[in-house]
Amino acid sequence: MKRGCELEPKLYQFRNCRLLRDGELIKDDLWVRAGKIINPRKVFWEEQVRADVQIDCNNLIISPGFIDLQINGGFGVDFSSDPDKLEEGLKTVAKGLLQHGVTSYCPTIVTSSQESYSEISKKIKRTPGGVDGAEILGSHLEGPFINPAMKGAHKEHLMRQISTKGAQEIEEFYGSLDHVSIITLAPELAGENMEAIRQLVKRNIVVSIGHSAANLSIAEKAAANGATFITHLFNAMLPFHHRDPGIVGLLTDNETPKPIFYGLIADGIHTHPTATRIAHRSHPRGLVLVTDAIAALGLPPGLHKLGPMQVEINHEKATLLGTNTLAGSIASMDVCIQRFKKMSGCTTVEALEGATLHPAQVLRIEHKKGTLNYESDADLVFLDDDLNVHATCIAGEPVWLKKGGLVTGVMQLNYSMIPNKSTKHMR
Repeated sequence: MKRGCELEPKLYQFRNCRLLRDGELIKDDLWVRAGKIINPRKVFWEEQVRADVQIDCNNLIISPGFIDLQINGGFGVDFSSDPDKLEEGLKTVAKGLLQHGVTSYCPTIVTSSQESYSEISKKIKRTPGGVDGAEILGSHLEGPFINPAMKGAHKEHLMRQISTKGAQEIEEFYGSLDHVSIITLAPELAGENMEAIRQLVKRNIVVSIGHSAANLSIAEKAAANGATFITHLFNAMLPFHHRDPGIVGLLTDNETPKPIFYGLIADGIHTHPTATRIAHRSHPRGLVLVTDAIAALGLPPGLHKLGPMQVEINHEKATLLGTNTLAGSIASMDVCIQRFKKMSGCTTVEALEGATLHPAQVLRIEHKKGTLNYESDADLVFLDDDLNVHATCIAGEPVWLKKGGLVTGVMQLNYSMIPNKSTKHMR
């Protein structure tokens, strides 16, 4: 098929930008066609054509789209409440996340009744992203197989033990694991041989350690049997102790067979800046920024829902009504990235990789998400030096533009008004 045919995808060239690629910010152009990042050498030497559309990025940073592995809801929607309205709620959140640079996410369900899980699991399915919202990468089930001693904001009476049936019992409880990407459980409940963890890993489900009173020995055993993630490090687990560092010890543990990743809520409330620096400097390549956001994300102070619980929002802090127990965050991913960079003293690249490359590695999708490598999905975020979002693209198409932003007018013009051109030879 010759270039210029109406069915031929347009070739886009993003110019005057800095790309997050291979652990650096590099000055280079980004080429996109048919929703994928492409190698310009093929364009130059084989096809010998120019771009259909050139976009001046005004020296903005182009980062891979942000990936949030733990988010309970937002914009008035709680994923763990009212299953009848969940499908519409997922659309609301997916659309709202675009302004914060999030192009894919894992809707997270907190400890709930078996009936609720069964209803909810049918309605959260892996869904492509686009102009209607961020991509759903599968659900994150946080509970009910967690330790009541480390319940956090979860309802204790809904928590369960894991019997000798292991993963079979877990699947029967949830109703289905077909669209589940992550399960958070307390490893001390998984049995002496950690069979439940091994079985879940064989199903290509990421097992995350969380809401746990496990010591380092138990955490090591869980990691040896396939657990690769830690749910919101420092929160809902034993504190670090010099004689037994507990789950936190996995960050520098020599017995762990493969790299461990850890979620960190960098809202400035859940984790002290010093603890943030300790975690990052101990294991920078394991950092995964998560929001743990609740329904109140994007809403004013007041009372909101988190599953079966009432949550009060006051001064950017979410607590269970009438208590001082933290109940998730109301910080968006772009804010978490900014605050993490400030608290940790890390580089811009390190902060961005915590929301892009590393979460993609957790889900083992780094071949298509989390990087700007050739053939990766063209999920893009355009940022200034203060890491404010100016535009978000999914599959190369703009899905959110900041009013008055540095690329807004150019993108609107180029994407909506320029027709497909005929072949344009470079020589």
